[in-house]
Amino acid sequence: MNSDLVNIMSYSIATSLESLITKENMIVNTINPHSYCVAKNDKTFEDALKASDLLLPDGVGIVWAAKILNGKSIKKIAGFDVFMYLMQKLNIEKGSCFFLGASQSTLQTIKEKAAIDFPNVSVYSYSPPYKPNFTDIDSKLMCDQVNTVKPDVLFVGMTAPKQEKWVYAFKNQLDVNISCSIGAVFDFYAGNVKRPSQFWISLGLEWLPRFLKEPKRLARRNLISTPKFLLEIIWFKIFGKEFLKNKHI
Repeated sequence: MNSDLVNIMSYSIATSLESLITKENMIVNTINPHSYCVAKNDKTFEDALKASDLLLPDGVGIVWAAKILNGKSIKKIAGFDVFMYLMQKLNIEKGSCFFLGASQSTLQTIKEKAAIDFPNVSVYSYSPPYKPNFTDIDSKLMCDQVNTVKPDVLFVGMTAPKQEKWVYAFKNQLDVNISCSIGAVFDFYAGNVKRPSQFWISLGLEWLPRFLKEPKRLARRNLISTPKFLLEIIWFKIFGKEFLKNKHI
């Protein structure tokens, strides 16, 4: 196996952003314990994650799993880390990016802030209709908006698993180098939601302040999905591939 990859419960996960190589139509996603659990009951989402050209460990649970299953110490790579890495790279290369998702006001704030933080990056955006599912007409318009400018990087922020599934479905219709689903990063960067401080991030407890602030919204993620994921990791450690076949839990 490539030394930059670890295998966790049938997912090949990259261990560094340095393995992010720009190529035509590359899909970058992140995985955490909650998305792993959601994907178990959503085959399209599972396929979308496994079809990623680069799948990154956005969750301390994934970091623990790599240590338990592979004996390998890796670092959490959050969607915000991916965003900053790509924007800094684009700023050096004088590239372009497109923000697809969020409200028009949030997108305007992002563009204004990016103009200061990354002055060499050409920034474009489109706010798609807010609905659970897009029509074919909606999706064609979204693809057309992106393809009009042919950005180097497409940032998609429509919440998981909706964003990953949409990119997976329309990959071949998007004229971009990298499509990156980063969800909450749009609101973090715009300042709509405050990201926990570096203190919590360094401790691997970024989830805790967010959970305490929004316990009802994040209860399933932190109190159900994460324990279930960790229990599955232990069972997999004991039973190996037979566990994946039988899926006792």
